[in-house]
Amino acid sequence: MRTVQILLQTTIPTADNDWSIARFSRLTELLRAYHDNDERVTFNVVARDRDPLGQPDPVLSRLDESEFDELWLFAVDVGNGLTAEDCAGITRFRQSGRGLLVTRDHMDLGCSLCTLGGVGKAHHFHTRNLHPDESARVVDDPYTTDISWPNFHSGANGDFQEVAIVGPTHPVLANPGAPDGVIRFLPAHPHEGAVSAPEDEPARVIARGISKATGKAFNLAVAFEPSPRGGPAVAQSTFHHFADYNWDPRLGCPSFVSEPPGNGMQTEQQALRDTERYAVNVALWLAGEL
Repeated sequence: MRTVQILLQTTIPTADNDWSIARFSRLTELLRAYHDNDERVTFNVVARDRDPLGQPDPVLSRLDESEFDELWLFAVDVGNGLTAEDCAGITRFRQSGRGLLVTRDHMDLGCSLCTLGGVGKAHHFHTRNLHPDESARVVDDPYTTDISWPNFHSGANGDFQEVAIVGPTHPVLANPGAPDGVIRFLPAHPHEGAVSAPEDEPARVIARGISKATGKAFNLAVAFEPSPRGGPAVAQSTFHHFADYNWDPRLGCPSFVSEPPGNGMQTEQQALRDTERYAVNVALWLAGEL
């Protein structure tokens, strides 16, 4: 198996008190340490924040000219994280057949990704690309009152949520080491974003969660199969599924996070195993190796 070249990238410049790429160190280390059955390193990982706002990012805007096989884009900006040139470079990258994971968070956090070809349509925000189902445009998390919809409450940061598999089990949700052979847990978050499968794309919802506040089901992940339109892609409801703080709250968070954390990811070891397996599965599937 070849060594897969992965770019983990945020949409904000480096900032200590924000969701910069340093707060995804556990994911970075997991992928770098992963070996195949022949004990060969599987992934070469570059982790970076974007260059200063207001101008095209030199990597993203020309991503199609790079040697990367896949991009994991953590859209953590307030709406200004990607320029038109950045979106065009990422779109060309996927059109060349390479893989893309795009994730964001509540309300309008990360809405600069809306113009990404194909995958951007899967993400719904408060003021951009609204959810086609008007009943989804309502507050779900009633506790953090300064955050509006979409804000699905799957639990406290540091706790886990149960995953409902939708349709045939997608390869990224398989876990031979789990009791029933599939991934059943992912990290929880008090206010997840909204994703859906665009009707005009080769995409489907593969996993759902259940709100602990309202009992409403919501989508966690949408998979785009490789097609003439582009390479494989995943639209994820929140970047908190991959953040250090959600895997282990002892690793800390920005000061603006006000909700008390839980510790379920430490007390239920299968939850962490499932989460790590999911991340590795996504990396392999995006590279066409799963």
